[in-house]
Amino acid sequence: MIVKIDPEIIPFGEYVQDFCKNPYPLHSKGCPNYGKKQGCPPCSLIDKELDFKRDLYLIYTEFKIGEFAERMKEKYPHWTEKQTYNCRLWQPRARKEHNLEIEKAKKEYSIDVIKSPEAKGVNVNLLMAKIGIKLEWPPRKITRVVSIGGYKK
Repeated sequence: MIVKIDPEIIPFGEYVQDFCKNPYPLHSKGCPNYGKKQGCPPCSLIDKELDFKRDLYLIYTEFKIGEFAERMKEKYPHWTEKQTYNCRLWQPRARKEHNLEIEKAKKEYSIDVIKSPEAKGVNVNLLMAKIGIKLEWPPRKITRVVSIGGYKK
């Protein structure tokens, strides 16, 4: 989906970039890419990258993660729920579908796209709620890959 959005509805700030430092399983200090990988925080916020005086677009792709996990469970009945929902299995397909949507948006609107809005400080959960989509966490039915497109400053 490609949805034109008012830049005023985008919640963002450095506090979102700090989420990357939160511990999660096997990473007690947060994401190991923080401060190391290009495109990862700390980096400039979205308002320094895209012109908020021009049109912005929310680009998101829905992926039926629940159906995918069910197929994995049928194929591998001995797998745990954690294994059937493993992001390394479903993300490549979801990203491929999302990249097609990004290319469509770039062609139609001649925009640049930020593929990891969280890295640019965007609170994607709040942004999606503002357009009427409540994200599941952890996702069990549908997950969404989200990007933001617009014109560079």
